[in-house]
Amino acid sequence: MHQDNWAIKAKNQGYRSRAVYKLEELLDKTKFLKNSEIILDVGSSPGGWSQFLSINYPKKNIYAIDILEMKFIPGVDFYNVGIENIDTIKAIRKLKGHFNLVISDLAPNITGIRDVDEENTYNLNNLTIQLGHNYLNTHNGKIIIKTFQNTKLKTLRKDMSEYFKNINTFKPAASKTKSQEIYLCGEKK
Repeated sequence: MHQDNWAIKAKNQGYRSRAVYKLEELLDKTKFLKNSEIILDVGSSPGGWSQFLSINYPKKNIYAIDILEMKFIPGVDFYNVGIENIDTIKAIRKLKGHFNLVISDLAPNITGIRDVDEENTYNLNNLTIQLGHNYLNTHNGKIIIKTFQNTKLKTLRKDMSEYFKNINTFKPAASKTKSQEIYLCGEKK
């Protein structure tokens, strides 16, 4: 597989994935790390985002979940659980309403059937929005979620606006040019 400049840069800097540069840009643009001490990384595997945070912000409390395995990262509490079962994790459940930032690079397995892929993405995004609503602090909770430019985007933004304000859309430079991926960022109402 051909590696692009972002993937090569990530490898040279010891990161697990090129996605770290997406997160770095999103955090720089939103300033969401300010006053964010407890962070939840949803769909964390292979761990690029959690790794970036643990290396660059070692005093942050980072929790990560994914249905896929993730190799150990110092300073990150990882749970091999799907988003729909997050309430089964006692350590995370105890922090309900105390997280300052939820980040999600979560995406469904792609089938190649547009309608199915859009619906699956929409459903995962809504689970993440609900998780953010339930787990984020009402005073300074913030969320970053990956989604895709598709026919469900307008509906998704409307759903998100029920719980979040100042919703912005970003396409980081490290996103592949042909990719329809974008990130929605918002603050808890």
